[in-house]
Amino acid sequence: MVRPQALLATIVVRSQDVVVIVRRELTDDQAAIFAVHTAAFARPNAAEVPEARLVDSLRGDGDVISALALVALINDEVIGHVLCSRAAVDSFPCVGLGPLGVLPAYQRRGVGQALMHGVLAAADALDEPAVVLLGDPGYYRRFGFQLARPLGILPTDPTWAEHLQVRPLHAWNSSLRGTFHFARAFDGLSRLT
Repeated sequence: MVRPQALLATIVVRSQDVVVIVRRELTDDQAAIFAVHTAAFARPNAAEVPEARLVDSLRGDGDVISALALVALINDEVIGHVLCSRAAVDSFPCVGLGPLGVLPAYQRRGVGQALMHGVLAAADALDEPAVVLLGDPGYYRRFGFQLARPLGILPTDPTWAEHLQVRPLHAWNSSLRGTFHFARAFDGLSRLT
């Protein structure tokens, strides 16, 4: 039985006659979430998957925004996950998104899209001004993300400039300008790769 307070959205996966439930993650989901990111971001000949460790590090540091940590389920099996963590533009709080992962068997079937729409709607309902991520602009444009630099938001690493993107939300204020800082766990990401 689905608890109403945990339910955020229900979608029908396009390629199957299966209902996908998107809800907030629970402590009992953590092993399955680790498995999702391990499978989604697996690299040949790599002993560890940095994205899976990143989730654990963000939790350990207390930077995960629990209302913005969502799982996608089919028949009570976790098949996808997204989370947002506390971040900042200079000293002004905002949200950093990532990682978002879906088990390979369910990729390109609308699960990631459902997770993204769910987390953006939840962030907007929490009156967050913006969600920021690193990713392919061609892909994330469909969710309303824009390159950060034209909005006056700069990356801490200049090589990220072509991939740092912002999704302004209802509480957006154009005076939100400066250097974007992900949660501390992202600093260790390059050491994990």
